[in-house]
Amino acid sequence: MSLPLLATLVLVLLALGYHFYGGFVARQYNLRADVETPAQLHDDGVDFVPTRTFYLLPQHFSAIAAAGPIAGPILACQQFGWLPSILWIGLGVVFIGAVHDFSTLVASIRHDARSIAEVVRVNLGERAFVAIMIFIWLALVYVIVAFTDVTASTFVSGDAEMKGLALRFNPGGAVAMASLLYLGIAVVMGLVARFLKPPLWLQTVVFVPATLVAVWMGTRFSTIIVLDAQAWAMLVLAYCFVSSLAPVWALLQPRGYLGGFVLYLALAVGTIGMFFGGFEIRQDAFRGFVVPGETGHLFPFLFVTIACGACSGFHGLVCSGTTSKQIANETDCRPIGYGAMLLEAFVALIALGTIMIASGKEVAGLAPGAIYGQGLGRFTAVLIGDQHLMLATTFGAMAFSTFVFDTLDVSTRLGRYVLQELLGWHGRVGAVAATAVMCLVPLLLLLASKPGSYRIFWTLFGSSNQLLAGLSMLAISVWLHRTGRPYWFTLYPAIFILGITLWSLVLQIASGLSGTGGAIASLNAGVAVALIALAGLLLLEAWRALRAEVAVG
Repeated sequence: MSLPLLATLVLVLLALGYHFYGGFVARQYNLRADVETPAQLHDDGVDFVPTRTFYLLPQHFSAIAAAGPIAGPILACQQFGWLPSILWIGLGVVFIGAVHDFSTLVASIRHDARSIAEVVRVNLGERAFVAIMIFIWLALVYVIVAFTDVTASTFVSGDAEMKGLALRFNPGGAVAMASLLYLGIAVVMGLVARFLKPPLWLQTVVFVPATLVAVWMGTRFSTIIVLDAQAWAMLVLAYCFVSSLAPVWALLQPRGYLGGFVLYLALAVGTIGMFFGGFEIRQDAFRGFVVPGETGHLFPFLFVTIACGACSGFHGLVCSGTTSKQIANETDCRPIGYGAMLLEAFVALIALGTIMIASGKEVAGLAPGAIYGQGLGRFTAVLIGDQHLMLATTFGAMAFSTFVFDTLDVSTRLGRYVLQELLGWHGRVGAVAATAVMCLVPLLLLLASKPGSYRIFWTLFGSSNQLLAGLSMLAISVWLHRTGRPYWFTLYPAIFILGITLWSLVLQIASGLSGTGGAIASLNAGVAVALIALAGLLLLEAWRALRAEVAVG
C-alpha cells in the first residue's frame, strides 16, 4: 500500500467518524444553543471568557497536540509495526479518544466549568476526589520524566543522517541551540508585548519568522552547546521550574503562540511530504503479537504506548481546566472536543509517516524526536530541496522539542496546583515548594536511571495516562446514569481502557518483581501498585454511587 493511499483512508475514516459518530454522541448530550454557558454566566475577562470557535479550536488543539501523539506512534511502529499502530489510532480516536475529550468538556460545562476532579467529587464523593488528585499527580510526574528523557536524548543524538552533511556539525547540538534560541525569542516577545504593546499582527510578522531564523542559527552554531543526557535533563527540569513560576505573559503565552505556528507549519509540510513526496513505506506492517523488546506483547502494550493520538486522559485536564471556561455555545463542544481530538490523530498519522519512510537501520538507536526530525526533514526537503536537508531536519527535531516544552509547561503547572490543593500549600512560598517537588522527583528518577531510559518510563506514563481517561469516563458514566441519560457510549470505552491499562500495570509489576529490569523497573512496579490501588478505590466509589442511585430510584 502506498503512503498517500493509506493517509487518504485514515482521513476518510476521521471525517466519517466526526460526521456520524460525533453527531450521535452530540445528540446524546442534547447540546443547546439557547442556554448560557459558564463562560457567559461568569464572564470576568480573565478565566471565564466566551470565545468563538474560530479562535478557541486552534488554542485547544495546540494545548492537547504536543509531543505525545508524535513519540508514541513512533515507538509503537518500531515495536509492533505500522499496521496495528494505525488501526488503533484510527478506530481508537473515533470511538474512544474523541468521545472522552467531548464528554469531559460537556461534563465540565454542565458542572459549571469545574475540573474533571471536581466532577468526580460531585458524583463519586470526597474519597474519590482525593484518590483521583493523587492519581493525576503521579501521572503528571511520569509525563515530565518521559518527555524530559526523550528531549535530552534528542539533544544528544540528534539525527544520525546529518553527520556527513557538513564539517564540524553536531546534529544534537543544532537542535539544542535552535530550541534554546526559540525559548529566548518567546521571552523577548513576552516582554515586548507586555511593555511596548505593539499590535498582534506586528508581533507575528516579527517573531514567527524569527523562529525559523533560530533553526538556521542552530545549524551554524551546533557545536557551542554540547552536553551529555543527564546535564540536559537537569537543564530541562530547571526550565520546568522557572516556567511554572514565571508569569504566563513572560513565557507561557508567547511560547504557546509561537508554538502554534510551528505546529501548523509541521502539519503542512508533513501533509505535503506524505502526499506528494513519492516516499515508499520501508517499515514492517506487522511484527507479530509477541516481539523482542521492553514490552514484547502487542496486547496490552500497543494501546498504552500510543496514548495521545488515540486516547489521552491528559486531555481531560485541558478540556475541564481552561477550555470549558471559554465555550460560548454548547454546540461548540462537538468541533472543539470531538474535532480537535481527530486533528490530533492526524498529527499521529504524520508522526507514523516520518518513521514509515525510513529503514530499520536508519532509525536504530535514535530517540523519537530525532526520528521525527529526520522524517519531517525529508518531507520539508520536498519543498526546499535536498541540498537544505540539514536545515530541514533541524527544523523537524526542533519542532518536536517545541511540542515537548508545551507538555512540560502544562504538566508542571498542573502538578503544582494538585500538590497545593492536596497539601494546603498556599501563597508564593507554597507555589515554590510545590514546583520544587514537581521537578525534584523526576530529577531523582532520571539520575537513578541510564540515559535514554524513556522507553521504560514511557510505558508507565502511557498506562497512567490511559487509565486516567478510563476513570474519567467512568465518572462521566455515573453522572449520565444519575441524570437519566444513555451512558453505554462512555461506559464501554471506559471498561476497555480500564481493562487494558490494568493489565499492562500488572505485567509491569511482574517485571519489576522479577528483578530483570533493574532498580527503575522495580520502582515503576511500586508506582504501578499505587495506581492500581487508587483506581480500585475509584471503582469502588463508582459502584457505591451507582448502587445508591438504584436504591433511591
